[in-house]
Amino acid sequence: MLEPFSPWEGTDLKGLKLLIKAKGKCTTDHISMAGPRLKFRGHLDNISNNLLIGATNFFNEKINSVKNQLDGSYNEVPKVQRAYKAAGIGSIVVGDENYGEGSSREHAAMEPRFLGVRAILVKSFARIHETNLKKQGMLALTFADKSDYDKIKEDDSIDIIGLTNFVPGSQLTLILNHSDGSKDEIKVNHTYNENQIGVV
Repeated sequence: MLEPFSPWEGTDLKGLKLLIKAKGKCTTDHISMAGPRLKFRGHLDNISNNLLIGATNFFNEKINSVKNQLDGSYNEVPKVQRAYKAAGIGSIVVGDENYGEGSSREHAAMEPRFLGVRAILVKSFARIHETNLKKQGMLALTFADKSDYDKIKEDDSIDIIGLTNFVPGSQLTLILNHSDGSKDEIKVNHTYNENQIGVV
């Protein structure tokens, strides 16, 4: 039996690790690749080993190879995310334009939620995937200024500020804490209505 997802803590989210900054097209097939693992779609833990294994990492131009900020090593996306989950650390996925285009795969939204990803921040969403993320209680956010995508660095620790006053039409603030001690502050948008906010 699946255990219920943990409810939101009622606070801003701080210290989120960057899981991946996906470069270019990132369809639902990149997020949850078709193929042999689809036989596990009734077993969320197993199919979550599919998470973002087709996405290209902006920083090394490689597929399914991201930096684990806990030890500095590079490994497969699901393995790094499982390490964060085991350590009780939330993470964030950053994407490009039309993130989640393609077939409507519910598990492409369930997998990040199950493994402990707290937010998806992109230049723009494919509408159906954004809806699926909302239904799974994920934070689906878009850059207010798309050029802020370039400010995301590989070793960033990210704070999401404004969740305690999360209302329709509001903006949230992200603090990008860089490894050199510098910071950037950016604004992000959302499309949640009051009912959807109650699910997050």
